[in-house]
Amino acid sequence: MIPTDNDVSAFIDGIASPARRRDAETLLELMGRVTGEPPRLWGPTIVGFGAYHYRYATGREGDAPAAAFSPRKAATTVYLPDGVDAHDLAALGEHTTGVGCLYLKNLERVDLDALESLVARSYATVSAAGFGQAG
Repeated sequence: MIPTDNDVSAFIDGIASPARRRDAETLLELMGRVTGEPPRLWGPTIVGFGAYHYRYATGREGDAPAAAFSPRKAATTVYLPDGVDAHDLAALGEHTTGVGCLYLKNLERVDLDALESLVARSYATVSAAGFGQAG
């Protein structure tokens, strides 16, 4: 995955659902504040902040955003590259999970302080030297 030069604001403005657009604007501000990084589009629909390099034992390697979200139709996806199991999600509020993703249907039903702490911890972990390197 590589970042593009596409306009993040135009992407956010083009989100059809008012709720998804509102949530994307909230996450844009939250992740920018937490990471201190400017937003960039990774591919056509992932808004990422910062980057890290990964290398698997298989030899596969690449770059990915250190913090990211994507406003999907069914839910907004918040990516946690260190995995959801690395975090206590009890205080977060309404969500579902995948291996490395949080699915949030409505940020008004999520504790934003808890989400901010979670994103900050994940970002710090993946930004640390050696994260994502095969052992």
